Amino acid sequence: MSSKPAPDEPTALPAALFALGFRPFFLAAGVAAIILVATWVAALRGVALPTVYDPVGGPMAWHGHEMLFGYVSAVIAGFLLTSVRNWTGQPTPTGPRLVGLAALWLAGRVAPFLPASIPPAWAAGMDLAFLPALTLALAIPLLRQGAARNLVFVPILLALTAANVMFHLQVLGIAATGRTGQLLAVDLIVLVITIIGGRVLPFFIDRALPEAHPVTRPGLDALCVAAVVALAVLRLLGADDALRVVAGLAAALHAARLAGWHDARLWSKPLLWVLYLGYAWLVVGFAMTALSGVMPRFTSLALHAFTAGAMGSMTLGMMTRVSLGHTGRPLVASGAALFSFVAILAAGLIRVLIPAVAPSLYNDLIAVAGLLWIAAFLPFVAAFGPILIRPRPDGRAG
Repeated sequence: MSSKPAPDEPTALPAALFALGFRPFFLAAGVAAIILVATWVAALRGVALPTVYDPVGGPMAWHGHEMLFGYVSAVIAGFLLTSVRNWTGQPTPTGPRLVGLAALWLAGRVAPFLPASIPPAWAAGMDLAFLPALTLALAIPLLRQGAARNLVFVPILLALTAANVMFHLQVLGIAATGRTGQLLAVDLIVLVITIIGGRVLPFFIDRALPEAHPVTRPGLDALCVAAVVALAVLRLLGADDALRVVAGLAAALHAARLAGWHDARLWSKPLLWVLYLGYAWLVVGFAMTALSGVMPRFTSLALHAFTAGAMGSMTLGMMTRVSLGHTGRPLVASGAALFSFVAILAAGLIRVLIPAVAPSLYNDLIAVAGLLWIAAFLPFVAAFGPILIRPRPDGRAG
């Protein structure tokens, strides 16, 4: 995967934390991953959460919204603000502009907890402002480059904004579209994982393993993307029978994609296998969706295969790798990172696969999975927090 060198930065660099997009957003995502899930586990034990989301489903709606539009959106922002700079050779926000983007993201997280000070409409506006601002920041360099394969992220981010609008329309009592908006957001993030995973996983495997030569098939890649888009459209249309058929096809397509990338040596490289297994969660999610017609409990479990499984493992793996690479450090997983990867995969297994065979344990396992999720991100924040707020040790910009 080739990249263009980024342009030289101004001599007066901003504070290190805001020198490049991955720094504030990966740190924010790591802290949010801990706080959001800890708050959710506490809510399961009776701790009160903001009432502003009661029209959509109360605490569960808050949990779903914040994991998608809080945690995952921060990871996407950090990744794309950094990658678009490399892809295009054009600058992306740094310094005060990056501070502004991070402040918009943070405002959306805090506003629901201040209902006495911030009316719901204002809180909704604060939350909704972030993704359009991010889209604009990315669209400018992408349009200058003009490569269609990279411009695809602009409509995806706009669609993700629309999904958030659908959620807030129900919060404000305008339309009963909250759940539809959340499910659309899941499908769109799965689409992002499908696209990015198809680029980075073969590239990383090829770079890390001599003569690995992972198989990439453009036709298969296109079918994988098309299947995810079709699933999103069918879900919006409420065509459940057709959706399950396409989900079964998507499971087969993505499994074939994974098989082409496989090299037995990747299992000795934690930075590879965490991403490989993270992508494999997509296959689990599609398969469970396909089977949900005969096993109704698979509907919820499939959703968490995509979220707790794929999104959790892929985002943690990518944040670790990007943070190492873009701060000039060796691409080697430390013991703390290895612990994090095992914990995040265990959280997904306990949240999804054990309830699939032992549904009576479902409620207890949610809390266990939540604690494992927290345990996965604590070492990330502890290890990478200091790295993300300090300048690169080699003195280079970024």
